[in-house]
Amino acid sequence: MNELLQFVLRHGYLVIFAWVFSEQAGLPIPSAPLLLAAGALAGTRGMNLWLAIAFAVSGAVVSDSMWYELGRRKGVRVLQLLCRISLEPDSCVRRTQVRFGKSGARVLLIAKFIPGLNAMAAPLSGIIRMGWRRFALFDAMGAFLWSSTFMITGYVFSGELERIAARAAYLGEWLLVLVLAAFAGYIGWKFHNRRRFLRRLKIARITPEELKEKIDSGEDVVIVDLRHALDFAAQPETIPGALHMDAAELEEAHEVIPRDREIVLFCACPNEVTAARLALLLRRKGITRIRPLAGGYEGWRSRGYPLSRPKGEPQDTQPVVA
Repeated sequence: MNELLQFVLRHGYLVIFAWVFSEQAGLPIPSAPLLLAAGALAGTRGMNLWLAIAFAVSGAVVSDSMWYELGRRKGVRVLQLLCRISLEPDSCVRRTQVRFGKSGARVLLIAKFIPGLNAMAAPLSGIIRMGWRRFALFDAMGAFLWSSTFMITGYVFSGELERIAARAAYLGEWLLVLVLAAFAGYIGWKFHNRRRFLRRLKIARITPEELKEKIDSGEDVVIVDLRHALDFAAQPETIPGALHMDAAELEEAHEVIPRDREIVLFCACPNEVTAARLALLLRRKGITRIRPLAGGYEGWRSRGYPLSRPKGEPQDTQPVVA
């Protein structure tokens, strides 16, 4: 902590901006220790507390604005990329969408306190076409709440942080080894959980080519679009003949699902998480002719196969922002 305090003191406010910007951009460099150190320096009159908070908020908003624009331009592929490179299970996309569906822009007020949600909130705001001013306002408020929480904590407990830094310096290399071992254990645990999660979802998929062939031959296939409402609002076209349903609705209606026809489920999640999980659940309830679509919605769309409005949907569907 002592070296971190000296580093912040030497380089001033710009390092706060650059560090927070880099973390929000996706680099694995947590900002919390730096914000605590900046607050501790403010407590000893080494920095101006409110100016330091302003630089932290600026770094977060600039970085988040980049993700917002990527989400607006690239759509759900940005979320899928973030989930693939993270150690969280691939359902992080779905969890973020559910939070947005319930709370809308207010999610941005707490997003930075929740690691998985923090990575997804800004691009998802762009995907659902949230207004730029609304996004910037709530994102700045959330960044202020997050950065001021850590900096004010450092400010209030600046004396205690100095004593912790002195004790850490006394322990020296053993403390570094302990911290690195704990971090490695955490990464290993997350990786193990991810592998176990994906193994549970192992089920035979149907390829887009196979499904296209069945449709072209006139085979009576039941196709269900399980994409979340936010995904569908951003890309309202679907596979021709598909029904757009929520996963919970389909699960509740399992007794009326036809057993004599093949059923294909698809979503927009990495590794077809939602579709695979629901297919396994319905198989246990006696519906055996059911498979998720390999690659999901993007797998079908990327091959240039036809898309249309789903049955029963209005032709002027627009994204809805809470």
